[in-house]
Amino acid sequence: MISEEKREYVKYRIEKAYQTYDAAKVLADNEFWNSSVNRLYYSLFFAVNALLVLNDIEGKTHATAKRQFSLQFVKTGKFDKKFGRLLNELYDWRQKADYEVIFDYDRDTVLPLFEPVKEMLDLVDKEIKNTL
Repeated sequence: MISEEKREYVKYRIEKAYQTYDAAKVLADNEFWNSSVNRLYYSLFFAVNALLVLNDIEGKTHATAKRQFSLQFVKTGKFDKKFGRLLNELYDWRQKADYEVIFDYDRDTVLPLFEPVKEMLDLVDKEIKNTL
């Protein structure tokens, strides 16, 4: 049985994931490419965090969330390996976008990320709904 508090937290985090994805689109529409990469990564982080919490798996830090998602969902075959790679890649790209002194992503790099991120969000959401 899932507690009401956990259920509400998970719902909030997956909603936050979709809101953050929408923010990434607004940023991309205005050609804020580095910020868009940041929001795309965080949309996945929020979704993965919701999935981990729902399954009583520790995943509060970025490193733990990535590792546990890989161990519990990718290596078990629940999610395709491409989604583990996507999460890791976006983490690295976000780090670069946020902390490199002189670095900018561009349209050709960022726009192709939207489809796989949305696909992963939808799959995580589906997994959550099947468990709730």
